[in-house]
Amino acid sequence: MASTVLQFRDVSVVRDGNSILDDVNWSVASDERWVVLGPNGAGKTTLLQIAAAAMHPTKGEAAVLEEKLGKTDVFELRPMIGFASSAMARKIPRNETVIDTVLTAAYSVTGRWNEEYEEIDIRRAQRVLSEWGLDGFADRRFGSLSDGEQKRVQIARSVMTDPELLLLDEPAASLDLGAREELVGLLGGYAASPASPAIVMVTHHVEEIPKGFTHALLLSGGGVVKAGPLAEALTSESLTEAFGIPISLTESNGRYVARAE
Repeated sequence: MASTVLQFRDVSVVRDGNSILDDVNWSVASDERWVVLGPNGAGKTTLLQIAAAAMHPTKGEAAVLEEKLGKTDVFELRPMIGFASSAMARKIPRNETVIDTVLTAAYSVTGRWNEEYEEIDIRRAQRVLSEWGLDGFADRRFGSLSDGEQKRVQIARSVMTDPELLLLDEPAASLDLGAREELVGLLGGYAASPASPAIVMVTHHVEEIPKGFTHALLLSGGGVVKAGPLAEALTSESLTEAFGIPISLTESNGRYVARAE
């Protein structure tokens, strides 16, 4: 039976007098895969920061994995959340090996030092690398990888600890067409597995939505434009409202294309 992994009730975030999120109500179940869309400044990254237990709302209540922020130890909560983002990638030493980049997730650190890892951890890290198309990469240096390879290593790291919630902040950003499609395909396969955790992925482009994703949240100006099952929430009308220009959305075999009219 599905549980609720995220629950936002009237969540607002105000920073320097500016409203970043405004009365957001939203819930995510353990068997759902959400895509979050919206223009720059819509509040997408702030939403993920709260979901990652890295930020508290200014107003309202946010519960992560059924623990209310402000009334729980976030340091115990965060290891149960996988988070891949460009900000996290910048913390990874460029000379770190790929296998150590993934292994250090077990201690929630970047940069291997004196930690001790059991054989079961090493085997899991190797298996995770294989699942994300990174066979033979274990001894490569993180800084020597292409953008697409680095993105896949980040995601492998984020699932290393078998999280209950996976957060992805623009995982396909900056990738060329081939690398994007490879990553989107891998994400689609992962999302389709009943064994995978709840997933929330932020993107700017509907073309980056993998097959297997079930729900969409559209934000604009910090507020919710539409939220719900993908076929209901992701429409030409909701995209037009969110981005402020007439947009035509087409779908083919579970993939989407959006164009300005």
